[in-house]
Amino acid sequence: MDLWQYEKELFKQNINIIGGVDEVGRGPLIGPVVAACCVLPADFELDGLTDSKKLSEKKREKFYDYIIEHCVAYGVGIISPEVIDEVNIYEATKLAMKEAIKQVQKQIKLEYVLIDAMPLDLDIPTNSIIKGDAKSISIAAASVIAKVTRDRMMTELDKEYPEYGFAKHKGYPTKAHIEAIHQYGLIDGYRKTYGPVKEVLEVCK
Repeated sequence: MDLWQYEKELFKQNINIIGGVDEVGRGPLIGPVVAACCVLPADFELDGLTDSKKLSEKKREKFYDYIIEHCVAYGVGIISPEVIDEVNIYEATKLAMKEAIKQVQKQIKLEYVLIDAMPLDLDIPTNSIIKGDAKSISIAAASVIAKVTRDRMMTELDKEYPEYGFAKHKGYPTKAHIEAIHQYGLIDGYRKTYGPVKEVLEVCK
């Protein structure tokens, strides 16, 4: 599959400043949802770039550095667990994406935005693409930035609370993670509206 297919179609229309947008962190029980927006130059090359979830952690880190160094502009939006609980994860994801786009708009004027499977109401043209992180190079680059940003946050949290295993599961509801919250309780940053967290809160009442 040509990862440039969507961008090339836009280039033909003389649309050159294209932001790819993706998010990570809708499923975890703890921490923020993180989105990234990335604008790549037309001659950008990175062999093996695809949806960040399909890459090893070592390769993601390496790709992250390369993308940051060679992109035209990038932005990151981070929405807290408190806001997720307040507005729901779907709306929080939109907020994170809009914030990431806003950060890029401060650096360069976007002409078009390609988004991974999320319709956004913006004042610039957009295209929401199902599985966009495996179909558009701009979205794939954004997915790496978002994933590495959030994973690093979880690794830092692991240093403070090693008993929860955040460096391994990154906050997702694995068996080991759920057992840990039942054993050690909840720390700041858990999403109180998520099922497994609500169960612990009920037990603590």
